[in-house]
Amino acid sequence: MLTVIAQYKTMHDKGGEVAATLAKHVAATRKEPGCREFVAYRSRSDGERFLLYEQYDDDKAFEAHRASPHFEQYVQGTVVPLLEERTFDIYDEVSAET
Repeated sequence: MLTVIAQYKTMHDKGGEVAATLAKHVAATRKEPGCREFVAYRSRSDGERFLLYEQYDDDKAFEAHRASPHFEQYVQGTVVPLLEERTFDIYDEVSAET
């Protein structure tokens, strides 16, 4: 399993538009095979900042997500043009000692 943490900062006054688009994207992504969890958060202190928490079965599921029509439409087509900053990193779980 892999976890992805993405962070977005929108252009001035674009937080509402990004939030509305992310709501659609979250709903579509949660239906993907191999998606275990997908949650988008909007900062309480700065409505232009977002954090996405994503978990997938494996790299293949994550790659399929990034190749999906809804990723192209919602993220690449709508969200990215409204951003000032966009970062993401992929994490592997640190297993507990037994």
